[in-house]
Amino acid sequence: MESEKNWYVIHTYSGYENKVKANLERKVHSMGMENEIFRVLVPMEDEVEIKDGKKKVAKKKVFPGYVLVEMIVNDRSWYVVRNTPGVTGFVGSGTKPIPLTAGEVKHILKSMGMEEVRPKLDIAVSQPIRITSGAFENWTATVLEINHDRAKLKVLVNMFGRETPVELDFSQVEKI
Repeated sequence: MESEKNWYVIHTYSGYENKVKANLERKVHSMGMENEIFRVLVPMEDEVEIKDGKKKVAKKKVFPGYVLVEMIVNDRSWYVVRNTPGVTGFVGSGTKPIPLTAGEVKHILKSMGMEEVRPKLDIAVSQPIRITSGAFENWTATVLEINHDRAKLKVLVNMFGRETPVELDFSQVEKI
């Protein structure tokens, strides 16, 4: 599934993280790639320093030499990121970048005081929906319950003449 939006880690020259972020954001804007490359982050955290009895809070890079990019990987977006000055490459095996897991992204964003943007879903209980990914892709189901906090749905899938409950992410369904 190449068309999915994920977070990737790019390796940069140490000390160039903010320059890479600025250059990449400028490139994305000038080339009109806002629907392929979404967000660029340099994870930072507050570090409290006590100097001469005074408390001083400084921002510190959580992963020096690395920048996070939320993007859809295709030949064009990969090329743009890879050829941004200061970028030495994607983190992954060989030429294919490996995305961060949802748990890793959530942990990093939470530690920065940011929350992952939750998808909004205009669906009600007992409404029919179409499953867009996973084991039941292209199946229709009926919404049983909606958990907005976890961005999950419980749906009933008709399998072999029986209604079977299945839990799905908001991102795995669409309104019919």
